[in-house]
Amino acid sequence: MSFELTSIESADKAGFYAELTSQARGLLHGEHDRIANAANLAALAWHALPAINWCGFYFFDGRELVVGPFQGKPACVRIALGRGVCGTAASTRETQLVDDVYAFEGHIACDAASRSEIVVPLVLNDQLLGVWDVDSPQPGRFDEEDRKGMIALCQVFVESLRVDEPRTGEAA
Repeated sequence: MSFELTSIESADKAGFYAELTSQARGLLHGEHDRIANAANLAALAWHALPAINWCGFYFFDGRELVVGPFQGKPACVRIALGRGVCGTAASTRETQLVDDVYAFEGHIACDAASRSEIVVPLVLNDQLLGVWDVDSPQPGRFDEEDRKGMIALCQVFVESLRVDEPRTGEAA
């Protein structure tokens, strides 16, 4: 399987994210494994998004967030709910868009080069799965279009984890 990655060079971020979401949907189609899909989505985003220095997943283990597949420098392994940008997104279930991580109370500096961050909570059937985290070395790197685009990417990921129920008369 081969993928051609679209660049965000254009001024049309909405169009870029629509294309990236379409690529993610194709990449994850038919696969339901959480780790496989997280690894492929992180790689896709890493190669498509400019001016980022980390992107990946933290999965909720029932107590805290634990690092999952990612691209970038080694990361913090465990994050408590409510702590840092990731823990805040997980506990509030609201996307966190942070222009300056050093102004975010309780920020966890896994990579001192990170200056801005966006974190999207991952929820399936009202259950917290974890978060999608993207960092940038540029202050103010992420905007409303990035927020919408990242939420759309995360929706593709969450939907990929759903396994269709067997139809009546089919073996389970």
